[in-house]
Amino acid sequence: MEQAIQGVLLDEAALTLEELARACAVEPGWVVHRVRTGILLNEAGGQPEAWRFTSVDLVRARELARIEQDFDASEELAALVVDLTEEVRRLKSRLRLLGH
Repeated sequence: MEQAIQGVLLDEAALTLEELARACAVEPGWVVHRVRTGILLNEAGGQPEAWRFTSVDLVRARELARIEQDFDASEELAALVVDLTEEVRRLKSRLRLLGH
């Protein structure tokens, strides 16, 4: 397997399926499966070759892969952990905006 890509992705930029897989150090099939099961969201639809992924998708995919690998977690459990983590971040952000 190739070495993972490191860096910051801007919101306007988009990664292909192959680029996202490489950036997460996973096989493209891993990404395809998680998109098709709804764990990794991609609004592009259509064929995987046409999919484009944003920086938000990249962060989510990396977190999913890390949790699955580090904790030997199922994809569903990893998705739940990432969903809850994202919700906590959103709630903390709202609290900061409200001055709490």
